Amino acid sequence: MRELFEFRNIGVPLDHHWSTQRNGAAFGGDYLSRTGMGKANIFVNTPTETAYFYQDQDERGELLTGEHGYTLTFPADALPPVKGFWSVTLYNEHHFFHRNELHRYSLGTKNKSLRFGDDGSLTLYAGNRPPADEDLPNWLPAPEGRFSLYLRAYWPEPAALDGTWRPPAVTRTSR
Repeated sequence: MRELFEFRNIGVPLDHHWSTQRNGAAFGGDYLSRTGMGKANIFVNTPTETAYFYQDQDERGELLTGEHGYTLTFPADALPPVKGFWSVTLYNEHHFFHRNELHRYSLGTKNKSLRFGDDGSLTLYAGNRPPADEDLPNWLPAPEGRFSLYLRAYWPEPAALDGTWRPPAVTRTSR
């Protein structure tokens, strides 16, 4: 059963080791996805309400762990395509929020202090150790052990549903 609770083993595989599902809240006979979502996202919406993208590996296919720092960089013209809002949430190995001093569990549209690059790109950071001070507004604190990232696109544009848009790679940093 443990394998069903790891995102890389359920749903539709995408580039850069992300996965998604196209049958949320209407699983039919897809019992593997239904079981995995029963643990990871019991209140899953239909795909036209929310597109979900799951990640527990970096660009090399190695599991995400607080031993390393990671970046997720959206080019200026490639933020998640939504009519509503989007967020990236960090979960510990048990699919719960990781308690942290910042009380920060997700980053996205609703965070008004996000720092964008001069070219309009957006880099989010995840890891157990904070990035440089100027990057702190874009940091998701992670546990020392394994963790997962969960990107939600609320009221998604067609590109988020038909595979035209896909999340960028999660890249391990040198620290």
